[in-house]
Amino acid sequence: MLRTLTSASVALGPRVAGWVRTMASHQLLVTPPEALLKPLSVPSRLLLGPGPSNLAPRVLAAGGLQMIGHMHKEMFQIMDEIKQGIQYVFQTRNRLTLAISGSGHCALEAALFNLLEPGDSFLVGVNGIWGQRAAEIGERIGARTHSMIKDPGGHYTKQEVEEGLAQHKPVLLFLTQGESSSGVLQPLDGYGELCHRYQCLLLVDSVASLGGAPIHMDQQGIDVLYSGSQKVLNSPPGTALISFSDKAKNKIYTRKTKPYSFYLDMKWLANFWGCDDKPRMYHHTTPVISLFSLRESLALIAEEGLENSWRRHREVTAYLHGRLQGLGLQLFVKDPVRRAGPGVGALRLPTVTTIAVPAGYDWRDIVKYLIDHFSIEITGGLGPSLGKVLRIGLLGYNATRENVDRVIEALQEALQHCPRNKL
Repeated sequence: MLRTLTSASVALGPRVAGWVRTMASHQLLVTPPEALLKPLSVPSRLLLGPGPSNLAPRVLAAGGLQMIGHMHKEMFQIMDEIKQGIQYVFQTRNRLTLAISGSGHCALEAALFNLLEPGDSFLVGVNGIWGQRAAEIGERIGARTHSMIKDPGGHYTKQEVEEGLAQHKPVLLFLTQGESSSGVLQPLDGYGELCHRYQCLLLVDSVASLGGAPIHMDQQGIDVLYSGSQKVLNSPPGTALISFSDKAKNKIYTRKTKPYSFYLDMKWLANFWGCDDKPRMYHHTTPVISLFSLRESLALIAEEGLENSWRRHREVTAYLHGRLQGLGLQLFVKDPVRRAGPGVGALRLPTVTTIAVPAGYDWRDIVKYLIDHFSIEITGGLGPSLGKVLRIGLLGYNATRENVDRVIEALQEALQHCPRNKL
């Protein structure tokens, strides 16, 4: 045996040497980038756009911890704590609750890929960019997608939703609680019950509203709820929160076809996140450090208390509205409350405020002035609100009166110095 191995080594010798010579005979075409030979440079900015937001110091510190394996028992413990945190901020007891390795947009795709099959009827509230995206994904899946289209700033009444349910008989309705492109807060009380009356599931996007506006997943009859890490939670972008009711879980587990995405297949993810009482199996390598940060961000909101967080956002944003109106600026969402039907509910999103672009100004000039002169980020519109609004976000750690005063001072100076076309 030894003689055979020796002979084989001698025989392979010239071939291996040839491979080495071949590799060495090619010169590198791309030299090390000069930019990467210099230290990383990141500006210090106050992020008062609709997200991402500045990281809370404790979340920032969690991002500097050393890596552990994504299948280590300690990591599974952290994942379990994240699930408990999601159940708290969503106000749900759903077992199928977990974090997605991707942005809030990825959670939207996870929901639709798992709930919809080709030919299913899908009803979508399109009053901003997120409804547009949901409708686009539904069409790609092959669902019969029906859009209820409203201009930016509009919301959906229960009567309008019921008309859509009766006409299209959908298996799923999509609504955005916090439409960050227009600054609208969609009422949700009674909508879940209405959907269930028509054998329809309710899917809600709370990316821009979670932690800043009240939401009660179980009590409001929401079947699927998702959010993102980078808004009120003040965590790095790249992880998302999602939860499914038993009705939604049954729809997933009884589907006739496999979901188009393996990466977002909820049966696999449910197992990996310990939601099915079976031994955990490897599915994908999670963003371990980002999950550390997400765990800490959920811990911070648990320590503050949801009701305190909701109150703080409501009060600070009301202060912002007063200061903006003091500058003569007009809030884009005209009516602060809805009065149609029983009760009164807020319509202005308490996390992202939209301002009508002042007459004669180019919104890009105002945004650029604040970045260049004050290192403060605000943004323009998005999707159907592009060119119509400026957006100011007061998200989590950033939701303070001090930050309101800073952005008002910056806006006041910008309005004095930015060019204005006289009409």
